[in-house]
Amino acid sequence: MKNTNRRRFIKTGAGAAAGIIAVPYWLSSCKNAPSRQVTLGMIGVGNHGVSWNMKAFLEMPDVKILAVCDVDAERKEEAKRIVDEKYQNKDCAMYHDFRDVLTRNDIDAVMISTPDHWHVPISILAAQAGKDVICEKPTLTIAEGRALVNVIKKHNTVFQTSIEDRAIPVYHRMAELVRNGYIGQLQDIIIKIPDKDILKMNPASTATQPVPASFDYDMWLGPAPFAPYSPGRCHWNFRWISDYSGGMLTDWGAHYVDTAQWANNSDHSGPVSVEGKGVFLTGDIYDTANTIDLKYQYANGVSMQLLSGGNSIGFKGSEGWIQCLGWRGDLEASHPSILQTNIKSSDQHLYTAESEHRNFIDCVKSRKETFVPVEVGHRTASALHMGNIAMKLERKLEWDAQGEVFVNDDEANAMRIRASRDPWKLENLMV
Repeated sequence: MKNTNRRRFIKTGAGAAAGIIAVPYWLSSCKNAPSRQVTLGMIGVGNHGVSWNMKAFLEMPDVKILAVCDVDAERKEEAKRIVDEKYQNKDCAMYHDFRDVLTRNDIDAVMISTPDHWHVPISILAAQAGKDVICEKPTLTIAEGRALVNVIKKHNTVFQTSIEDRAIPVYHRMAELVRNGYIGQLQDIIIKIPDKDILKMNPASTATQPVPASFDYDMWLGPAPFAPYSPGRCHWNFRWISDYSGGMLTDWGAHYVDTAQWANNSDHSGPVSVEGKGVFLTGDIYDTANTIDLKYQYANGVSMQLLSGGNSIGFKGSEGWIQCLGWRGDLEASHPSILQTNIKSSDQHLYTAESEHRNFIDCVKSRKETFVPVEVGHRTASALHMGNIAMKLERKLEWDAQGEVFVNDDEANAMRIRASRDPWKLENLMV
């Protein structure tokens, strides 16, 4: 794809670029056929993109991966090798610019596994190009999340927030028991997320260095502000730099807050206030919160405390409690009878599936809503962004969930959005 066409693609939007994007070939005839094979492009093929997302799709006989895309040539080439080995051919195409994937009429959907700051721009352009989208959590800002929701709804795109918790039996079971009142009236939620030394998890030099020849660093930065290259800025460690992510709060918090709001029946609205304190990384290039202590309040009177220093979620009600200690750990409750409860046919049965990947493919075929649709993913991310803003401002914030604004707080409202580099500004992407 020539650079002039790429510029036109960004300027006019995928859906408006006449002659560049066509409606996927299957939409007019067999979109609902259960046996139909869904064709997929993988955008972002790093560790999680390959070992979790691509691996899951390669195991599905009704999915065919046609293309892999990454700004890191080494990762892109390794992903192609894995795909070709699985299919026993050399057909998988490689791209370093995701827009080239979106121009392919034979690709039905894309899996986006990039750093957080790319989630919304790529998802918006993919939806406008007629692709269904499964995208890793979270969004980067509250305003970007709302823009994404609007675009997905406008184009009737099947969208999955790629988060697995609703397919994990212990979290689904816990949410159903809470939602149906088996611990009485819900009162409090307590979440703990890891606070281990994140900089020792994947150590890398933060000293400015020449950009490797195999890495398109300017494209990696994309909408983010320019910063000199260092290995410690990219790949795994982007999570600890606020230009690209919300830190441990949005990375780990997304899992448990999704479950919490699901159980509280507030996953389409979110909290009405947040307050708390945090300790932020300082020095060098890392600046996200590593120590977190937040308290949220919901319109129904439920309070939620989110702390660093553990890995758990628990619910306290007027007649008992239930909790899960450790990731996918065993459920514990104040009384064995809670865990022995059989959900009745007359109870609320919460939407679950085998996995987020299987659910997405099934919904691409049926055109039904996924189990973590765009609005739900946005509301989860918004609650976490609110927490980061409250910790930075060190004051309690009141939130108008319907209008998605902080009440009487211009400084907090200004932090709902960030400036983007050309040509990746939201107003330039949307048509």
